[in-house]
Amino acid sequence: MSSVNKVILVGNLGTDPEVRHLESGSAVAQFRLATNETYKDKSGNRVERTEWHNIVAWRGLAEVAEKYMRKGQSVYVEGKIRTRQYQDKDNQTRYVTEIVADEITMLGGGRGPGEGANGHAQQPAQAADKATAAEQKTFRQQPEMDELPF
Repeated sequence: MSSVNKVILVGNLGTDPEVRHLESGSAVAQFRLATNETYKDKSGNRVERTEWHNIVAWRGLAEVAEKYMRKGQSVYVEGKIRTRQYQDKDNQTRYVTEIVADEITMLGGGRGPGEGANGHAQQPAQAADKATAAEQKTFRQQPEMDELPF
């Protein structure tokens, strides 16, 4: 039986992407993405919970992230969960779980002029939907030639 490792997130960037270039010439970007969940507790009080996700983008996606993405911007990220281990400075084994992005769509939201605290433009809903659709840009990870299955 086959398995599926797929993650879809829509949230706001908590930081500007940090981009490094490896010796091989490949670019890798790392950034944090916040997703929010709102619910009512037993007392009927509204509670908002924020979950932070570590996102990693490689090669072309990393370059796009570096050039176009900024803290507070709303993005759609599609990818897969990966857990890796490393040795910290005290030689302790540490684990980190991250999302390796395959696709990123910039949704146009953020905390720019004329936008509310939730990152959405303060405009009539229909006009905001048209503006957001016009601003969306989708980028997908392209396989390297040595990664092709043939």
